[in-house]
Amino acid sequence: MYKIVRKKVLNPTVTQMEIEAPLVAKKARPGQFIILRVDESGERIPLTVAGTDPEEGTVKIIFQIVGATTEELNHKNAGEHISDFAGPLGVATHTEGIKSVCIVGGGVGCAIAMPVAEEFHRLGAEVTSIIGFRSKDLLILEDEFRACSDSLTVMTDDGSYGRSGNVTVPLKEMLEAGKKFDVIITIGPLIMMKFVTLAAKPFGVPVTASMNPIMIDGTGMCGGCRITLEQDGKKVTKFACVDGPDFNGYEIDFDEAMSRGRMYSDFERRAHEKTCNLFKNA
Repeated sequence: MYKIVRKKVLNPTVTQMEIEAPLVAKKARPGQFIILRVDESGERIPLTVAGTDPEEGTVKIIFQIVGATTEELNHKNAGEHISDFAGPLGVATHTEGIKSVCIVGGGVGCAIAMPVAEEFHRLGAEVTSIIGFRSKDLLILEDEFRACSDSLTVMTDDGSYGRSGNVTVPLKEMLEAGKKFDVIITIGPLIMMKFVTLAAKPFGVPVTASMNPIMIDGTGMCGGCRITLEQDGKKVTKFACVDGPDFNGYEIDFDEAMSRGRMYSDFERRAHEKTCNLFKNA
């Protein structure tokens, strides 16, 4: 059993927790993830490590309440326990030799982008961060990004905070103005990462996209997290849980990934509604 040490509501649909898991806290690196179960009969879900405190032995996770399991997890409070917390899994984000990086995060994907930005800042790289949300009410982690970024741009779709528009707007402005990056790292909705990649392509800047598809076992055996890459003119299948979650954005078949993701949306919605009704009637 793993104790929930702290719980914090970041916005109406996003919650942050710190879980007591000393071994994971000791080994986890930015870009890696864990798989948890709320109870022994629950489903496995992957969540990215949003920070660690090796001395305290805690791991920070940030999740959006979209399905049955995240609804159940959100009903847990500090002092309570969850059944399983396995990790770290996946390959940590590559940082070696990078002196100037642009981090582009969208929505709850900013929870993944933030520790990556912090790590580059710790290593002395110049960090330019662009984060985007649908509205001010959904904004998260602004202070954390500001603390680890040499430059931070906040975008909202409706213009209710920061600049109005999507994250590709300031990215294109910077690239057109001659700003040089060793790499652009984008983390967020698939459609956002696709257009960040397209925006960067004319300038030849390497793009790393963090893929977080459906996962079950986290070991590559189930095949649920497979994605298709195009390498040297050939289609190649990779597994996000063991080969990723970071991949070359120019190689990813984003359209296929989005199509596969939509396959589960109705099921996820129904499961969430059923779980909500159970808590309401409890």
